[in-house]
Amino acid sequence: MQLQGPVFVGVPLLGPILICMLIHQPSSRCEDERKLPWCPPHKVILLVWVTIYSVMGYASYLVWKDLGGGFRWPLALPLGLYSFQLALSWTFLVLFLAADSPGLALLDLLLLYGLVASLVFIWQPINKLAALLLLPYLAWLTVTTAITYRLWRDSLCPTYRP
Repeated sequence: MQLQGPVFVGVPLLGPILICMLIHQPSSRCEDERKLPWCPPHKVILLVWVTIYSVMGYASYLVWKDLGGGFRWPLALPLGLYSFQLALSWTFLVLFLAADSPGLALLDLLLLYGLVASLVFIWQPINKLAALLLLPYLAWLTVTTAITYRLWRDSLCPTYRP
């Protein structure tokens, strides 16, 4: 792996690092997650997100390398969609942690899920490993969407408890 590899792995981590530096007081909803018996602890959530961002960055490096590197036209769709989903992923963190807006965060996650699923199909002919590396991301987005949905539902009707 050349110098580009670590850059591709590190760039997805910049968003969460900057968001954490700018958010002095995370949303109180983060505490509510602990009330869900199937919700993982905060340290596990943080570890999974860091791992997902790193693996996602490595997968983008594989696609970039297999398409010849540089900034050429064949890279526009696969890495353009990747960049857009990365921005949506960072937006989710802002909406969920800072804006205290589970409804918008849920909408963002649903868009993100569709975009990552399309990336799997677009990357598969380019690099099968890169496409497979996105599958744990889809699984994690499923868990995150379930948590966010539950928090959104509880925020609409706080007295409702099945």
